[in-house]
Amino acid sequence: MTHSIVGVDISKDWLDAHRRSDGKDRRFANTKAGRKALIGWSDGARVAFEPSGSYHRALERHLAAAGVGAVKINPLQVRRFAEAVGCRAKTDAIDARLIAAMAAQLDLPVTQPLPETTRDLKALQIARQGLIKDRTAAKARAQSHESRFLKRQAAARLRHVEAQLAALDDEIAACIAADQDLARRRDILISIPGVSAITAAALLAEAPELGTLEGKAAASLAGLAPMIRQSGKWNGRAFIRGGRAHLRHALYMPALVAARFNPDLKAVYQRLINAGKPPKVALTALMRKLIILANTLIRESRPWSPKIT
Repeated sequence: MTHSIVGVDISKDWLDAHRRSDGKDRRFANTKAGRKALIGWSDGARVAFEPSGSYHRALERHLAAAGVGAVKINPLQVRRFAEAVGCRAKTDAIDARLIAAMAAQLDLPVTQPLPETTRDLKALQIARQGLIKDRTAAKARAQSHESRFLKRQAAARLRHVEAQLAALDDEIAACIAADQDLARRRDILISIPGVSAITAAALLAEAPELGTLEGKAAASLAGLAPMIRQSGKWNGRAFIRGGRAHLRHALYMPALVAARFNPDLKAVYQRLINAGKPPKVALTALMRKLIILANTLIRESRPWSPKIT
């Protein structure tokens, strides 16, 4: 079964494929006909690929519709795998072989396709992140201009971005309300003190796995699990790294609010501060507890309630 893998390197125009069962390479056009031909050529094997902007999404949909197992691999992990096996060259054909080899040798599991509503929510959330950046830039320009004309233009641009952002938030809310499961999970998330409807939407878009994870896997998903550094008698400071940056950013403001208004997490924050921990470290601990709490509540399908002392 480890040889039943087809690795695909995706670009705007082409799908470069490597079939591990017989070692053959083939290039397909990144079109509807080309994707259909690739699925037929894969002959029932799992298809492994790296997400590449928007170019992989059509292939992902075609694989799901055809019932072909898709294995989506983080591009950074593929590069690390290439370094580990001593491969320094980089071409589309080489990348396809590396993707196939990594998926086979590590026996990577099939990535479950997201429901269409969740994909739509993710797209809306990405658009919202872009508007937030536009708003920040517009505010900075409005403050730096000395010309009255440029100030008026910057103010008009800021009003336009604000209007687009409000319309987008309404669309995100409607998208969630139209899906019974998303609405249920949203209601559970906003029951947690400090988690707003905007934060809940970000969590649902950035971490659709919430509610299916075990233990502290949710913290790792957000890059909030401490990485221990130890060798022999030496013990370094633990730190966080990796994970989904947008998910981690979405947890920052709720952690700030929870440190003041969530009775359970406020006690945790104060205990850490009293123990001499820097505020940033204490807030990171709250972010970690928030994502673990959200995962637990969704898994158990119950709203938040304060601990009984």
